[in-house]
Amino acid sequence: MNQIRQTSTLAIVSLVAGLLGWTLLPMVGCIAAIITGHMARAEIRREPERLEGDGLAIAGLILGWLGIAVSVLAVVAIFMLFGGLAWFAAMQS
Repeated sequence: MNQIRQTSTLAIVSLVAGLLGWTLLPMVGCIAAIITGHMARAEIRREPERLEGDGLAIAGLILGWLGIAVSVLAVVAIFMLFGGLAWFAAMQS
């Protein structure tokens, strides 16, 4: 008998948090997406006959990790910009 599988709530939360991490809640949403994405994948692996939504969890994880990577790169770019400006100003005086 085929049992109807339910989409994991944590997988949905991971995807929504990942999207929010790119829009309204930059770091908080990304961190929430990563945590709930890993929790959702573990939950789905424990009960594959009852739960589905691994793709949603993976999408949330990707959005979360990409959001954090972009944030780190932005901070590095800002430091390099101001460091370069300070170096340029020091060379001019």
